[in-house]
Amino acid sequence: MNKTMGGSYHNLVALADAKYSDARQVSATAARSPLSLATHSSSALSLDSQGGRSRLIIVSNVLPVHQRRVGVGWEFEGNEDALIAQAMDGIPEEYDVIFVGCTPSDVDIMEQEEVTQQLKAFGCAPVFLPPDVRERYYKGFCKQQLWPLFHYVLPMSPSSAGRYCAELWQAYVKANKAFTERVVEECATDADTVWIHDYHLLAMPSLLRKRFNKIRCGLFLHSPFPSSEMFRAFPKRDELLRSMLNADLIGFHTFDYARHFLSCCSRMLGLEHQTTRGSISVEYYGRNVGVKIMPTGVNPARLLSGFDWPEFRWRRGELRSQFEGRKLLLGLDDMDVFKGIELKLQAFERVLEDHPEFVGQVVLAQITDAPRSSGKELSDLNEYVDALVERINARFGRPGYQPVFYLRRPMPLHERIAFLSLADAAVVTATRDGMNLVPYEYVVCRQGPGGKGLEEPEAPRESMLVVSEFVGCSPSLSGAIRVNPWSIEGVADGMYAALRASKQERALRHDKHWRYVSQHTVAYWAQSFVTDL
Repeated sequence: MNKTMGGSYHNLVALADAKYSDARQVSATAARSPLSLATHSSSALSLDSQGGRSRLIIVSNVLPVHQRRVGVGWEFEGNEDALIAQAMDGIPEEYDVIFVGCTPSDVDIMEQEEVTQQLKAFGCAPVFLPPDVRERYYKGFCKQQLWPLFHYVLPMSPSSAGRYCAELWQAYVKANKAFTERVVEECATDADTVWIHDYHLLAMPSLLRKRFNKIRCGLFLHSPFPSSEMFRAFPKRDELLRSMLNADLIGFHTFDYARHFLSCCSRMLGLEHQTTRGSISVEYYGRNVGVKIMPTGVNPARLLSGFDWPEFRWRRGELRSQFEGRKLLLGLDDMDVFKGIELKLQAFERVLEDHPEFVGQVVLAQITDAPRSSGKELSDLNEYVDALVERINARFGRPGYQPVFYLRRPMPLHERIAFLSLADAAVVTATRDGMNLVPYEYVVCRQGPGGKGLEEPEAPRESMLVVSEFVGCSPSLSGAIRVNPWSIEGVADGMYAALRASKQERALRHDKHWRYVSQHTVAYWAQSFVTDL
C-alpha cells in the first residue's frame, strides 16, 4: 500500500478496529447471500459477468422501502417518495444500481436471511445493526450531537445530550464500518462507484478507501455545514474532515455550506482549495477532491400524478369546503427545534393583532409530522406550540372560525398535495435547514397538471412564498419573500405582504419559481452529481 495514501485514513481506521472484531456479526447474514438485482440483467457480482456494465452503489442510513409486519414475517414495498429512489430517473443507463442501508425497522437475527432475500427484488442490500449500536449511532451520536452541531448549536449546558461522548462516537464509527463492510461485499472491483448520503455516514469514505484505494466515491451532505468557528469546537473535527476528504467528490446544497467546509479545511488541516474554470477542488494526499454546489430538487411528475388519485380529489374537496371564503397560509414541518414552528405561530398572532380585518378571513394550517428525535427541548417545544395554538384560537376564534388549524400526525401524500394545491401562501420559518423542499413542492402543486388549476383551468397559476433566509432553498427562490425567522415582526410583515399581493404579482412570482423548479429536478441533481463523479 502506498504509504502516503495510507496516511489519509490511518487514524480513523485504527479507531474503528479497536474493540470491534464483530463486523461480520453486525452485517449478519449479508455475506451468505450476495445481492442480485431482479430488475437488472444479471445476478452475478463480477463486472465482467455483467457485460462491462458499471455498478453504482447508493448508500444511505435507511433503504428506500416501506416495511411492515405481516403475521410472523415482514412485507416490503418500494418507497417512491424517498429522495434517493426518485434520483434513479437521473442515473445514467449504463449503471446497475444497488441500494445499501438499514431497514426502516429492526429485524431479528433469525429473520435476517429471509429479509435479505426479499430485498433483492428491490435492488437493496440491507445492513443489520445490533439494536444497541443502532440506538447509540442514530439517536445518540447523529441526532444528539451531529445534528445540533451542523445546525449551528453548541452544547453549552454541562447536562446537554449534545456534549461529546466517546461511547457514542465509537458506536458511530462501528455503524459506519458495518455499512462499509456491506458495500465491500457488493463491490466487484475498485472500478465501481459509491455514492454516500448525508451526515450519518461521514466516516465511510476513509473506511472504504482502505479497502478499495482507487474506487470512485462521492459524498453528498443533505444537512447544513457549520462555520469553522462552530465546527472547530467538535473534538473529532479532524477525523471527520479527513474522512470526508477521502471521497472524490463532495456535494453541498449551497455555496455557504461549501465555503464553511473549505474554511474548516484551511483553518484546521492547512489545506487550501483551488478554483479552475469554475470547479473547486482540494488536494489531499495526491488526489484532487472536487467540491460541488448542487441543490437537490423534487420530482414534479410524482406530485402532479396525485391530482388524478380519487383520494386526493375527495380530500381536496373536503378542505376546499372547510376553508371556503378564507385565505389559507400553510406550514408543513417536522416537529423539530430548528423548524421555527413557534416563531411562525407568534408571527401569525402578530398579523391578527395588527390587522384585525384579517380575523375571520385568514387561516394558518400548520401540519406537523412526528419528530425524528427526542429529548427535553423537543418536549418543551411540543408543550409550547400546543399552548400557543390554544391561545391564538381562544383570542381570535369565533363560532365557525379557528385561526389556526393544527394537525400533528404523519400525512399521506394525497393529503399533502391537497393542502399544497389549495394554499394561498406557504410559510417556511426554519432557523436552519439543509434544503427544505416544501417550497418546491408547493410551487409544483400550485402549478397543477398541464399548468391548469382545478377550479379555473384557464386562469394563470399563482402562488406566494414566505421563506426563511436560513434554509438551503432560499437562494434559488428569487421571487420569495425572504424573512429572518428570529424577527417576529419581520415574519409578520412577510405574511401580510403575501396576503395583500395582487393576482398579477402572485402570477409573476409563481412563473419565475415554476421555471426553476421544473428544470432543476431531483433527476437533474442526480445526473449532474453522478456525471461529475
